[in-house]
Amino acid sequence: MSIQHQAQVAMSELAGAFAPLNCLIQAPGSKGSFSFTIVNQHGVVCHTQRLYPDQYVGQGRLAQIIDRTRKSLTA
Repeated sequence: MSIQHQAQVAMSELAGAFAPLNCLIQAPGSKGSFSFTIVNQHGVVCHTQRLYPDQYVGQGRLAQIIDRTRKSLTA
């Protein structure tokens, strides 16, 4: 699977992981990096992070990012 395809899969998972908050994806890079931003219902940014392929490719890595992000949103 290509890096671009893996990035698309990761972006789709992130977009659905934080409902009802909005997950905005910014600027997928040519090497598979991208940023995601979690925005609440009032338009306030709650979390933002840049991800690189070595952070989201591999079993369980994206799940760890989602878990850490959820924890930071509730802290």
